[in-house]
Amino acid sequence: QVQLVESGGGLVQAGGSLRLSCAASGRTFTNYAMGWLRQAPGKEREFVAVIGRSDGSTYYADSVKGRFTISRDNAKNTVYLQMNSLKPDDTAVYYCAGGLFGLPTRADLFDYWGQGTQVTVSS
Repeated sequence: QVQLVESGGGLVQAGGSLRLSCAASGRTFTNYAMGWLRQAPGKEREFVAVIGRSDGSTYYADSVKGRFTISRDNAKNTVYLQMNSLKPDDTAVYYCAGGLFGLPTRADLFDYWGQGTQVTVSS
């Protein structure tokens, strides 16, 4: 299996930016589509973005399209989420996840998960 460790979360004012990182170890990184999902208090975990294994294909939730950018560096076994123009509604625990099949866009389609990193956006 693959182990995933997120970093980069924190407290930021509305309109600010953060960059999340997720370092992977274990199995071959390029076997996995990599995604970011988030969970706010009292809400279900929701899809944010996903990137393909090596072709750079990406897909975003409508709520973050144009503000967030997912990328990966296969040489460093790392996936990133650049978050710009942050809003208080973006406050959540952000999870990195790996999917073995296709380009997952739902939480139940990902196979491996990190422990999460808190992002708090103040108004």
